[in-house]
Amino acid sequence: MKRNYSKWWSVALIAVIYVIAGVAGWLLFTFTGSLIVHPIVRLFVADVLATLVVWAFGLLYENVSVYDPYWSVFPPVAFLLWTFYTGVWSYPVVLLLVASWYWGWRLTRNWVITFKGIAHEDWRYTKYRSLHPVLFHLINLFGLNMVPTVVVFAAMLPGLKLYEVPFPDFGPGSMVVGGIGCLVCLAAATIQLIADKQIHDFRAAHPGQCCDVGLWKHGRHPNYFGEISFWWGIWIMYAAFEGMDWFVCGPIAMTALFMGISIPLMEKRQLTNKPGYAEYRRKTRILI
Repeated sequence: MKRNYSKWWSVALIAVIYVIAGVAGWLLFTFTGSLIVHPIVRLFVADVLATLVVWAFGLLYENVSVYDPYWSVFPPVAFLLWTFYTGVWSYPVVLLLVASWYWGWRLTRNWVITFKGIAHEDWRYTKYRSLHPVLFHLINLFGLNMVPTVVVFAAMLPGLKLYEVPFPDFGPGSMVVGGIGCLVCLAAATIQLIADKQIHDFRAAHPGQCCDVGLWKHGRHPNYFGEISFWWGIWIMYAAFEGMDWFVCGPIAMTALFMGISIPLMEKRQLTNKPGYAEYRRKTRILI
């Protein structure tokens, strides 16, 4: 059902949906301890259930964009709840909380600024609806909801493993490198924050034109560069205390998602809609 609520009524509605999804995930996590022993696996299953709840409301309101804030809301909230669940407030965990909440605030803020209301669906989703009407519901559930949830959770795993680092194992070198990882995260989110303002200001002053000022002069996707860098920063924090292992697959998967799907899809649209984008693309690097 389509509902043409005002922007702020729509924001409130999305908030209620997310509270319902969060409660559902929390209940599943709480009452499945005897069935799923490993708590991180239980957290993942709760994450999947919460995603299904958000997906179901997206079906109800005929708008896949109901899922959009999930990307920025789940990680910081999950990390904070995991801190209370484990009772661990160590140095690496504090770094993780500072980094994830700053990043989450930035990304959620940008969503609120650009969100037009529950009746408005992102152009990428409407494109999938029109191109693949028969398969759209499968694409919606798995490709547009579950794949991002799985990739984000994989990228979160290095952060979740920080809670298992025993305090006596901290060395000065690990603490310094962990701090550097946190700074990478903060710098990445700040780059996104600056890129957001620059492109919003440019679009207001030059509607329909290709943004090539500020950070956008040095890279075609500074916002995506910041997003990729944030997850590598989380991994650097983990590697500082635990070393390099297969958990590097998380940020690699995140990088592949942007480089293989998000950026090509965006650039194809820009080449069609923005005059001069082909020339801008030729002379400007893909990332900073």
